[in-house]
Amino acid sequence: MSNGVFVRSVRPGPTSAAEGSPTIVPRRIKPRADGSFQARLPTPFALVGVRTEGDVLAEIMFLPLSMGALPPLNRLAERACAQIEKYADDPEFRFRLPLKTVGTDFQRRVWAAISAVPGGQTLSYGRMARSLGSAARAVGQACGSNYFPLVIPCHRVVAATGLGGFAHSGGGYLIEVKRRLLAHEGVIQGVTQDVTQDVTPGVIPGATRRLF
Repeated sequence: MSNGVFVRSVRPGPTSAAEGSPTIVPRRIKPRADGSFQARLPTPFALVGVRTEGDVLAEIMFLPLSMGALPPLNRLAERACAQIEKYADDPEFRFRLPLKTVGTDFQRRVWAAISAVPGGQTLSYGRMARSLGSAARAVGQACGSNYFPLVIPCHRVVAATGLGGFAHSGGGYLIEVKRRLLAHEGVIQGVTQDVTQDVTPGVIPGATRRLF
């Protein structure tokens, strides 16, 4: 990812179980030349960055809170922010935004499967992998490479025994964002107001629904 925030990165090595999440580690790089945002929207979950290219949405990112808000700079960014706010009000809201074509064929298959998971439900990496004839690790990598979180709700894909990773992060701020999104959808309870609070990977405190 861009602008000095977390970048998709996977550490080589085997997973511990067929339905486990991949071994992941966040890293940082210098900002990309094209890494500017057309909006930065504060939400109850995170500061959400919106990047557009012409008439398509190019990327959504969860940004450090220190970056601050930025009003939408064009109509598509305004439309995206309006829909994100609707989701914040209603976890059953369905996004309708034009997305840039990105990713490999396999990643797009995974993202299509993610998009079919309804709000308030979750699916394990392993179960999704079996439905796609793949492996849990490959599914986890594709989830972490999702350019459009919220629109393609990768937070609904979890490890068999806990949260798993999120945006190729195994802890800290991004995992807390995932936890808050699942709480918003009624999957877990007991989430604090501090989105920077760390959470132990593999544990979902206050789980109220089974993780399939």
